[in-house]
Amino acid sequence: MDDFSLLIGGKAGFGIDKSGAIISRLLNQLGYRIYAYRDYPSLIRGGHTFSIIRASKIRIASHLNKIDFLLALNQETLDLHKSKLNKDCFFIYDSEQVKVNPAATCGTGIALGKILKEENAPEVMRNSCIIGAFAKGVGIRWEALDVVLKKEISKELDLNLKVARRGFDAAGELTRLSQLEQKSLPLVSGNQAIGLGLIKGGLKAYIAYPMTPTSPLLHFLAEAAPDFGLKVIHPESEIGVILMALGFSYMGEKVAVGTSGGGFCLMTEGLSFAGMAELPIVIIMGQRPGPSTGLPTYSSQTDLHFVLNAGQGEFVRFMVAPGDPEEAYYWSAVAMNMAWKYQIPSFILSDKNLGEGVFNFDSGSIKEIKEEAPLPWDRKSGYKRYQFTDNGVSPLAFVPEKGAIIKVNSYEHDESGITTEDPNLATMMQDKRLAKGKYLAQELEGFETVKVYGNKGSPTALLCWGSNKGTCIEAAQNLGLKAVHPLVLSPFPVKQFQDAIKGVKRLICIENNASGQLAGLLKAYDFKVDDKILKYDGRPFSLDELEEKVKEKIK
Repeated sequence: MDDFSLLIGGKAGFGIDKSGAIISRLLNQLGYRIYAYRDYPSLIRGGHTFSIIRASKIRIASHLNKIDFLLALNQETLDLHKSKLNKDCFFIYDSEQVKVNPAATCGTGIALGKILKEENAPEVMRNSCIIGAFAKGVGIRWEALDVVLKKEISKELDLNLKVARRGFDAAGELTRLSQLEQKSLPLVSGNQAIGLGLIKGGLKAYIAYPMTPTSPLLHFLAEAAPDFGLKVIHPESEIGVILMALGFSYMGEKVAVGTSGGGFCLMTEGLSFAGMAELPIVIIMGQRPGPSTGLPTYSSQTDLHFVLNAGQGEFVRFMVAPGDPEEAYYWSAVAMNMAWKYQIPSFILSDKNLGEGVFNFDSGSIKEIKEEAPLPWDRKSGYKRYQFTDNGVSPLAFVPEKGAIIKVNSYEHDESGITTEDPNLATMMQDKRLAKGKYLAQELEGFETVKVYGNKGSPTALLCWGSNKGTCIEAAQNLGLKAVHPLVLSPFPVKQFQDAIKGVKRLICIENNASGQLAGLLKAYDFKVDDKILKYDGRPFSLDELEEKVKEKIK
């Protein structure tokens, strides 16, 4: 099979996420390219949760509504998802809990409860048992599964192996997946790629209050902290997060924070402090549906304008929205560099679909990016924290630098950081801070800030940003259309975008929000979007769903 999808589902708390990770790595070992999507409610136990793993001979970053294999750990999973099954498919189910149509010929029942009882194993190991049955059903050797389980399972490994083997032996082979003749690539989540990119950019401290969908980034960096000499801290609130991070910045420590919409609401006063005090900081914004709590474990692209306009007053900010792990890695390092080079806030816009999605990671395709040092004080003249310069960037010194008084101020101030209300000086200082935007925009002209894919000569183009990249590109390729994907959203790359849409007669914007926020941003730069395809139920576009919606627009 060159391209197929698998869904495994059950109750929250039954290890569905771990099961998806094991299956993804198992298929990855066969040389398939993987994309995995997780769907779960905001519950610790109970409620329906599932993972869709798509495997293909070619690189993918989207899932399909139709599936080829279904692993049902309870009745609800079969009832909810059996309509997704393709004709040539099979499903494996717990024969003690799931009732099936007696006429069904593509189902295989495994007595999971009986096996667990005989092995004296806990309920959560039902997933190991059904994974064993799946491996046998698709012709994967036990030795291959054994290797993956030993890498993925840290608790009660021997018992998990026993249970998986029982499931393997209880199933029959229904089809056979081939070992592909291509090198397997590592699997990472978008959050992990962001974390690695921040480290590449010189990250020294990461501060966060746990909030879906950036909580996994906090956990990842906490585990990585000893290897990279990181300080990873979980304060009492998001207000504490932003203020503590600004303290690290003042001390010369490259710092990042992670949050979502509700947490960022509490950070906006601290963000304005950073804008006035010219303190570099990187903020990872994991978008999810709102307003307020909204759908806390689902995804959206609803905070573009919020981030663009957050904080009182006017100050320069850098904002990027990567669409896959390679971009997340590269642009996270760039975001750190830009924050410290221009002494501004940098934003990395993510969401659940990117942050918690699992993808193959091709490090060889990433352009080299090196950590850049900030502009240092020359130690020759008296230190002025806010010294006037042509590009608005003042030399930096950090306590306890000998001979330097380093005063930062959220009040308007003079070059030394002393509070002022003088009208001429206030105007000069604001001009100094805003001048950075011109030079930042000029530097970004040397980066590929807008990418074009698909049929580049097509007069119809699909426009997308962030995590819609993979689905949008594949749909465009299948339909013979052009795909345009802007990465940097502030300062907006007007010239590169103009070049990207040359020859386009019809521009269709694809977004996960109800208002078309990218389309609204483009309007401010006199770019016209001809049509919009919007989805705002918290779920991503599937490839087949998006293709149908695009066909309706262009017929």
